[in-house]
Amino acid sequence: MIPEGGFFAMLLGATLGVQVVMAFLVSMSLWSWTIIFHKLFLYRRTKRQVNRGYALFNEAADLSEGLQAVSRDEGSPLAAVGLLAVGEFRKLEKADIERDRKRMLVKDTLRRVLRQGVSEEMRRLGSSLSFLATCANAAPFIGLFGTVWGIMHSFHSIGLSQSAALATVAPGISEALIATAIGLVVAIPATIAYNYLNAMLGEVETELVNFAGAFLNRVEREVSWASGAGSRNQ
Repeated sequence: MIPEGGFFAMLLGATLGVQVVMAFLVSMSLWSWTIIFHKLFLYRRTKRQVNRGYALFNEAADLSEGLQAVSRDEGSPLAAVGLLAVGEFRKLEKADIERDRKRMLVKDTLRRVLRQGVSEEMRRLGSSLSFLATCANAAPFIGLFGTVWGIMHSFHSIGLSQSAALATVAPGISEALIATAIGLVVAIPATIAYNYLNAMLGEVETELVNFAGAFLNRVEREVSWASGAGSRNQ
C-alpha cells in the first residue's frame, strides 16, 4: 500500500512525460554505477600490476628476464606494451636491411610502437568513461526537461479548472521538481567518479610511459646491433 502524498505516490501520479524522463534517469544512474564499480575494481588492480611490473622490470638482470617477469602477471598492460614492442623489434632485426640502417631505425621505430601500445592500453582502460561524463553533463538538463514538462502540465490544468489556488498547482509542481532532483542525483556521483577515475587512469598512464622509456633504454644498452656497443645479443 503506497501512502497518499508520499514520494512514490507522487511518482505514480506524475504525468507520462515526467515518468518517462524519471525512468530514463534511473536507467542512466544504474548503468553509471555499474561502470563506476567495474572501473574502480579494474583500475585498482591495473595500478597494482603496473607498479609491481615496472619495479620487477627495473630489478631484472637483462631485458629478456624483465619481459618474462612482466608477462607473468596475466592481463598486465605492461605485458601487452612490451610484447608489441618485442614483436616489432624482431621484425626489424630480421629485416633485409644493413646493420647501420637498422641502428638508425630502431630507436624511432620502437618509440612509435611503444607510444602506440600505451595509447591502445589507455583507450581500452578508458572505455565507458565517456558515459559518466555524459551523465554528469546531461542528467541535470534531462531532469530539468521533465520539470518544465510537469510545470507546463500544471499550468494547463489551471486553465482547465480556472483556478489558480495553491492546492490546485502544488501537487503537479512538486511532482515535476522530482525530475530535477533525480537528475542531480545521477549527475553528482557521475561527476565525482569521472574525475576520480580519470586521476587513477592518469597514474596508470604515467607508469606505462615510464615503462616504455625504461624498455627503450634497455634496448639501447643491451642489444649489440641496436646500440653498436656489442655487449649482449638478444
